[in-house]
Amino acid sequence: MAQVITDSLRRWIVEQAQAGCTPESVLQAMKQSGWDEPTAMAAMEETLRSVVEAPRPVPRVEVQEGSTADAGDRRVKILAVMQRPTVVVLGGLLSDEECDELVGSARPRMGRSETVRLGDGQSEVNAARTSNGMFFERGETALIRRIEQRMATLLQWPVDHGEGLQVLHYRPGAEYKPHHDYFDPAAPGTAAVLKRGGQRVGTLVVYLNTPEGGGATTFPDVGLEVAPIKGNAVFFSYDRPHPVTLTLHAGAPVTAGDKWVATKWLREGIFT
Repeated sequence: MAQVITDSLRRWIVEQAQAGCTPESVLQAMKQSGWDEPTAMAAMEETLRSVVEAPRPVPRVEVQEGSTADAGDRRVKILAVMQRPTVVVLGGLLSDEECDELVGSARPRMGRSETVRLGDGQSEVNAARTSNGMFFERGETALIRRIEQRMATLLQWPVDHGEGLQVLHYRPGAEYKPHHDYFDPAAPGTAAVLKRGGQRVGTLVVYLNTPEGGGATTFPDVGLEVAPIKGNAVFFSYDRPHPVTLTLHAGAPVTAGDKWVATKWLREGIFT
């Protein structure tokens, strides 16, 4: 049976390199664990080549006096900052009224959420993602334009470098299992996806309500959980499409009530 190079193996290789282990010792450890030598060498070469790849420019939040950030038409509170991975928890990005209006506009258009299929870059329903969702066209309404401009100012990233705003609805028990938002460079369908604006380099998730229970955004690699509180948001960036960014994340199961979120994905180029 062919051995598969997984994200967990790539992370382990990176950890060994960061700890100062030589390539020879890492290779020997993999062989002792049952990996055949050609697969082990391929995994090391692929992983370490990705790690040394030049980082891309990414969106960023500039923390200013009073632990706030400029979002154009308002100042947003900075509730927490993590350097590695780059994660910023934001307070009051949207008002309660804006959250309610966004949910009201999205509700009639909801359908089963999809993910990008690795084989050809098309969308598909995936058992790992058990929410309902929809996309607004960029600039579709006055509300969407206002929110997109606020996000662009906050993240210092052009509006046209963002995908359309997606709204998701999680009912009790619904979740999104651990995943990365960037497109896997090794997947056959990635080349087609990248034609529409290049790689994703950042994610902004806005909580449109406060669930009665569960629904946190979690980062398993670093043990971080962000509570879903209405109007607040979490932003994280990834300067290369690789697990070394530590941006593996998940939407924890909703245990009571439901959860509504809006997600904005940022691309390295103009998204068409």
